[in-house]
Amino acid sequence: MKKIITIITVLVFLFAIPTINLAQQTSPGDPGGEPTGSDPPLGGGAPIGGGLFILIGLGAAYGGKKIYKLYKDGEETLEE
Repeated sequence: MKKIITIITVLVFLFAIPTINLAQQTSPGDPGGEPTGSDPPLGGGAPIGGGLFILIGLGAAYGGKKIYKLYKDGEETLEE
């Protein structure tokens, strides 16, 4: 049974790789016109401020939960 699952997994990856490669973008053609003279900012100018604060907040909440759980487990071992 393990051999069949391994073979199926390998076949799935072999067929998935060409499909993933087909999804890659090609470079756009020359738009023409005059150049603006300035380079776009590194990263394309995408705003990251809002998403960054959300991730920091979620990380802080997760860390707080882990600390609270450790604190509660410590209290239970002291009472026993």
